[in-house]
Amino acid sequence: MTYKNKLTEAMNLLAQNKKVIFLGQNIVYPGSIMFSTLQGVPNSRKIELPLIEDMQMGMSIGLSLEGYIPVSIYPRIDFLIIATNQLVNHLDKIEEMSYGQFKPKVIIRTAIGSTKPLFPGIQHCSDYTEALRHMLKNVEVIKLVNSKDIIPAYSHALEETNNKSTLLIEVADFYSNQ
Repeated sequence: MTYKNKLTEAMNLLAQNKKVIFLGQNIVYPGSIMFSTLQGVPNSRKIELPLIEDMQMGMSIGLSLEGYIPVSIYPRIDFLIIATNQLVNHLDKIEEMSYGQFKPKVIIRTAIGSTKPLFPGIQHCSDYTEALRHMLKNVEVIKLVNSKDIIPAYSHALEETNNKSTLLIEVADFYSNQ
């Protein structure tokens, strides 16, 4: 199976859990490379958002605190940077700040932007994986470089028994190759 097929399978696997809700840009309407991987997910389980990255992460944290497992989708990691305030200062630290009272579990899905067939400019295809690993001590960061790792990684994020949040970084250039 190809990288993209594995991602589609992973999204369908996540959608089987009634607590999972998907939110982000271009998840109900086409416009990003991730849209087609969500076709098997019912629209009733998706929340289409405008470009409000920081607010989206805040909404994801709030949904998690209410018992949902949000899959917060950022089509490009470059735009996840806008949500870094919520990611680093809140999601990553809320358990410590609340003395263990709150343990939000958010699955964050993003991708390193594709450079083919056209180079989109450096602000659309950077890789911030290592920087995020250095900043986040309680959110697990997984870069998906091999299609065989996709299902196990998303399954692990869903089944994480300690309610730990997970950031999964896809490589958009692999969507058509692997």
